[in-house]
Amino acid sequence: MLLKPDYLYLLAGFILMAVALMSARDNSNPRRYASGLFWALYGLIFLVGHLLAPALVGVLVIVMALIAGLGGVRAGSYKGLADDVRAAKARVLGNKLFLPALAIPLITVFCAVLLKDVKIGGMALFDAKNVTLLSLGIACLLALPLCLKLTGDRAPQSLRESRRLLEAMGWAVLLPQMLATLGLVFTEAGVGKAVADITQSYLAVDNRFIAAAAYVLGMALFTMIMGNAFAAFPVITAGIGLPILVGQHHGDAAVMAAIGMFSGYCGTLMTPMAANFNIVPAALLELPDKNSVIKVQWQTALPLLAVNVGLLYLFMFR
Repeated sequence: MLLKPDYLYLLAGFILMAVALMSARDNSNPRRYASGLFWALYGLIFLVGHLLAPALVGVLVIVMALIAGLGGVRAGSYKGLADDVRAAKARVLGNKLFLPALAIPLITVFCAVLLKDVKIGGMALFDAKNVTLLSLGIACLLALPLCLKLTGDRAPQSLRESRRLLEAMGWAVLLPQMLATLGLVFTEAGVGKAVADITQSYLAVDNRFIAAAAYVLGMALFTMIMGNAFAAFPVITAGIGLPILVGQHHGDAAVMAAIGMFSGYCGTLMTPMAANFNIVPAALLELPDKNSVIKVQWQTALPLLAVNVGLLYLFMFR
């Protein structure tokens, strides 16, 4: 194939290295060298992680965790536009400001649907397993010149804004990757089997409704603990979904997977562990209460969980 996800990883690595350099050169940041090292290590994993021994990558991640845990990741100062200039530009551009944001999903869908089977010189344009990811990457790259054209800014400003957003999120930007990896570790460690043993010992899973409720609530609760539905899915599915819902009650695995992930997302709405969804937005919006997003979302999440139990029970065993 001509386009591989490796190219996106390289791009991400170069951006992180640029952020690391800008952080290290920022004299206003009292932890500029520690912050620069954190982003440089992160960029290094993207750039050459596939060439390094897994143990070494693990060491780099531990070093990053120590830097973050000791308060070494701090936000610096930025050469942004003055507030009055930004407001004036916003008034002039109006709703045109939304064009780049709208272009990203449109271009992503166009590439993923219409270009997925395209071949050039007998070679596939996209890696078949990563069509959506690559399409999203292409969409973001094409949206960048549109942004620059609309705003009249130069390309270096996009890097400065990338740094601003990354430093606003701080170490929490690592959580999705780390928690997804944790899910694989838990699966390999046999946590799924332990969940199955506990469920079968203490719950009447011979009853289909109780089994469905255990799976839905288990997905939500484990997602709240791990902060990531993708990390919870292999554990709860191995512990409850496959052996009980599919193996014992002969349910539809596709329905189970779809509603199970939806249930996990309900857990995502109610946990600070899902920092990129709940804590980072509060930080970016400078909300006084870092848990304010969660306090609003749980009112939607709990009714949805109840609905998911009913949907799983009704449609999985048809």
